[in-house]
Amino acid sequence: MVDPAYVQTMARYNAWQNKSLCDAADLLDDEARWRDRGAFFKSIHGTFNHVLWADEVWLSRLIGTEKPPIGGRDSVTYFKDWAEFRHHRAERDAAIIAWSETVEHAWLRGTLIWYSGAAGREMGKPRALAIAHLFNHQTHHRGQIHAMLTAAGTKPEDTDLFLVDEPR
Repeated sequence: MVDPAYVQTMARYNAWQNKSLCDAADLLDDEARWRDRGAFFKSIHGTFNHVLWADEVWLSRLIGTEKPPIGGRDSVTYFKDWAEFRHHRAERDAAIIAWSETVEHAWLRGTLIWYSGAAGREMGKPRALAIAHLFNHQTHHRGQIHAMLTAAGTKPEDTDLFLVDEPR
């Protein structure tokens, strides 16, 4: 069940995993981060960009933050500069954690209505489901990033959710 504690735990998990993967990606040069590795969004950097872009789209729907200035097809090139991406990713992760601390049970029971570019129509779903999707989407694509980083010779941290608040 999606409740405020779930949202807070997943927000912390998101930030931890993004930092771990970004730290591992720091060990690669730009060419290696942008190399087509056969993933859905082709490269490590492109997949990172897509996840950040999607986080911003979903947060704009959920809490009214600013939408990304580009559409979904361009999400892989959202931030071309690695340092700029890292800075923006860290800022967004901090914002997601801050937002998670404000989520209340009653708000989660409401319905989210938005226009879906992917579906080509207006959608309505429970907010709790939209939030579960936000975090599931991140985890799915970070798994791809983890695999690409490992294949590229780096060693990201473990991804187990139960380790999120453990000292490392």
